[in-house]
Amino acid sequence: MSVAESVRADLGPVGGFPSLPGALLDVLNLAAVVLDMDGKIIWWSPQAEQLFGYTAEEALGRPARRLLVDGKHLEQVTGLFARVRAQEGAAGVFPARHKDGSTRLLECHSVQLQGEGGEHCRLGVITEHEILQRVQRDLALSAQLISQSPIGLAVLDTDLRYIVVNPALERINGVPARDHVGRTVRQVLTFLDADPIESAMRQVLTTGTPVLAQVVVTPTPSDPGRDHSWSASYYRMEDAAGRVLGLAVSLVDITEQHLAATEAIAARQRLARIADASACIGTTLDLDTTAGELAEMCVPALADLAAVDVLDAVLEGKGPSKVLSGGDLLFRALAVAAAYPTPATGAADRAGQIARYGPDRLVTQCVTSGRPLLVPHVDGTDLGRIAADQEAATVLARAGVHSYLAVPMIVRGRVLGVLDLARARNPVPFNGDDVLLAVELAARAAVCIDHALWYQQQRQTAETLQRSLLPLRPPHRPGLEIACRYRAAGAAYEVGGDWYDVVPLPGGKTALVIGDVMGSGIDAAATMGQLRTATRTLATLDLDPAALLQHLDRTTSDLDHRFATCVYAVHDPHRSRCHLSSAGHLPPVLIRRDRAPALLDLPTGAPLGVGGVPFRSTCIALSPGDRLALYTDGLVEVRDQALDTRLEALLDRLAGPQPPLEDTCDLLLDALHHPDSHDDVALLIARVRQACPE
Repeated sequence: MSVAESVRADLGPVGGFPSLPGALLDVLNLAAVVLDMDGKIIWWSPQAEQLFGYTAEEALGRPARRLLVDGKHLEQVTGLFARVRAQEGAAGVFPARHKDGSTRLLECHSVQLQGEGGEHCRLGVITEHEILQRVQRDLALSAQLISQSPIGLAVLDTDLRYIVVNPALERINGVPARDHVGRTVRQVLTFLDADPIESAMRQVLTTGTPVLAQVVVTPTPSDPGRDHSWSASYYRMEDAAGRVLGLAVSLVDITEQHLAATEAIAARQRLARIADASACIGTTLDLDTTAGELAEMCVPALADLAAVDVLDAVLEGKGPSKVLSGGDLLFRALAVAAAYPTPATGAADRAGQIARYGPDRLVTQCVTSGRPLLVPHVDGTDLGRIAADQEAATVLARAGVHSYLAVPMIVRGRVLGVLDLARARNPVPFNGDDVLLAVELAARAAVCIDHALWYQQQRQTAETLQRSLLPLRPPHRPGLEIACRYRAAGAAYEVGGDWYDVVPLPGGKTALVIGDVMGSGIDAAATMGQLRTATRTLATLDLDPAALLQHLDRTTSDLDHRFATCVYAVHDPHRSRCHLSSAGHLPPVLIRRDRAPALLDLPTGAPLGVGGVPFRSTCIALSPGDRLALYTDGLVEVRDQALDTRLEALLDRLAGPQPPLEDTCDLLLDALHHPDSHDDVALLIARVRQACPE
């Protein structure tokens, strides 16, 4: 068989290759031409027809140099093919003539072929020189980019086995390129959870939609002690015909950017936590509530366990911390909070408990230094310096406490106490950022606690003054049994100016007084004391109630724009009469022995201090067993119910069989005055006894 016949048998019908799908050959558009040893064309491919413009019928059997080469270039081309006749392969660029007469620069790779019978022919593979140069440039650029890029690059086949790995990915994975090839991600990167990675790769192979910038956080074999952050992207590779070839992978180290972003997020979270603290800590002026709000603010965002302790000396108003013998300090626990139910809360001092800690204790060192004390990794020795005793230290150890932070609560340079924080379930130890946040929270809470302490001291002073100005117990009076009560407002509110009084009058008569100075605090208490004194002084003149209120009104007008309401009643046991007058006060309740309780219909009058408004007296008859209840508005006024509803509730409580007066007072206060009420209450109940003889 001749060479030509062999070529025809191997390559198919004369004039064409079988159609091959895509790939680089399609990009190059390679034309194949076979010449016999005389230089005649014996094989002509479809690509040759595209390249030169001649059909197979026009080209076959004709000398190639006459058909394809212009005369002026004939010598150059003849030299190229002479090397082929010398049985040497040849490659070069030559100018070729197109059927339309134009000249094109082509690149030819020519080799000599030998058949079974010793016959020879020449095969030329030809493409446009410009296309070949562009492909060569692209390949060189790709090779340099892949080999020199700091980005990890890889090519995987459709079974997700590595085909190509660049040096950067070798360094990233800590595995040589030869150990990648032919193996999957799971087999190469055994330290990774490969399931989500391979799942994303298969999705890209199936859909063709790339996955871009997927963040993976993991240590690497080259740096096992540190987490790195990687931005991974996956792209499906296809040839020109759309056939899936595999997957391209890029891996960029974004550890520094990820850390910066993480720190920025943490900073925003700290600012948000501080903003929340401004709104949530110090909602009241109650010391225990404020401490509880601080503890709750810290869990679980900052700690698993939080405790707030103040120096006992601060609570007692002794100023700077009082150091006991041996450098010990007394602390009073105010609040404990936990992120979840844990025995560790039982190891902390109970709210209200006073504990004495020596200078070796971490909480004492925090107070004496005035600086945060951080123990990132707690051991058994540290727990012994944190807990109240060894038993508590054992409880904390079993609860998993592994990190501790104590922060002083400082205001105006004075240490008020300590915020104690611990982590157990949260595996991350406290760090510098946590210290910054804790210091800020403690500082804000310290201001609120200082305000609460100041208010508490002022309130205690006002309440002490208030109670000192009220009678300890009502005197025994003819024809009357009397019970009185005073109850201050809730701890979060200031003491008001409510008062009651029982004043003996000539002739066995008794003045019953109830009043309420508008306002609160020490000023209101002091004004109340002045009005009580003025009332007692005027009462000795045995004036009609309306006349007495008229004088008292003028006195109140001189007390720096203060106003007060008041009911003044005079009981005459000999005549079984009671004269009453009101200065803008709530009406008394009359409970007759055989009737339902009723509000007395008195002329209301104006509050004391308004001036220029006349007062009128009302006379009622009282029989043995009748009761008269005088009260201030704190007993019946609340913010969520109408006054009429509350007055009806008061009447209901006074209806039916009644216990002794002392018990009645307690029952009314317990039923109608909540411990957290915003107003204080004065209450006076008088029961008429058998009339005294003249």
